[in-house]
Amino acid sequence: MKKLILLIAYLIANTMLSQSKGDDFRKKGDLMNAIKTYKAVYKKDKFNSKNTYNLACAYALTYQKDSAFYYLNISLKDDTRLWALADNDLYPLSKDKRWTAIENKQLAKYQAKNGAIKNPTYAKQLLQIIMKDQAMNYQQDMARRYYMKYGHVPHWFYPILELKKEIGGTNFTDIQYLIKQYGWPTYSMVGTLAADAPLLVINHLEGEEMRIKYLPEIKKACLQKEGSCMEYAKIQDRILVNTNQKQIYGMQFRYTKDRKLEPFPIKNPKYVDQKRKAIGLEPIKQYLKRKINYDWTIKQKTKS
Repeated sequence: MKKLILLIAYLIANTMLSQSKGDDFRKKGDLMNAIKTYKAVYKKDKFNSKNTYNLACAYALTYQKDSAFYYLNISLKDDTRLWALADNDLYPLSKDKRWTAIENKQLAKYQAKNGAIKNPTYAKQLLQIIMKDQAMNYQQDMARRYYMKYGHVPHWFYPILELKKEIGGTNFTDIQYLIKQYGWPTYSMVGTLAADAPLLVINHLEGEEMRIKYLPEIKKACLQKEGSCMEYAKIQDRILVNTNQKQIYGMQFRYTKDRKLEPFPIKNPKYVDQKRKAIGLEPIKQYLKRKINYDWTIKQKTKS
């Protein structure tokens, strides 16, 4: 019995090590070797859904769509989440006619587990916007690694940057149309993931006009527990910082002269935890330490 347990432990550790190697290849941009490694793990352990999903993503990133769909369907068999419908790695598959079946299956499984959402059609459109919003992120990461290694931006990054800008512009047009048609998306209406779509798109706009326009809806959804209070706080503080005012929740950061991050000035910093707690955020000291390794030293008070 002891030998059997040791053997199982060895096989699990070996599988995890191989999967990790696949992740390393992917991070370096070596997708072909990532595919080979993930595939080797799949042959040993067909029930490792995470590895199979990573294999599908690697195939999608190399536009090998048939293989990507094959392994994606296997990996999602028991997955009830909607993440795959917003995963930018799978963006190359989203225009294929087979993608609709993936969307419908995941939405059906999600609702069977979590209860029906009021507008699944709206949810699908918002998830597509999130996927588009994050599209080219992998390629951007590769360009960043290239720059760190060679000290200059690779020539192939510029068309990617332009495409990213075009996608951002069309996403904002689409999100405005959808909000006008269906109203502001809430958790009960479209699910928690899809409801974040307008927040992502609005956050990428350069000016503050649209963030100011939609802030009341974002705040309302937060207070009614129908939207992300974390994102509301980030957007509220961003508006204040970008209009030369003190932030409220401590969500926006800047670099000091010695290139360390610190929060922008906060209005009434002694009471920031009280304001954060009111919308369900963790204490400022805990948040800043976790987020930017900053030591918050101002003692907190409570107003009655």
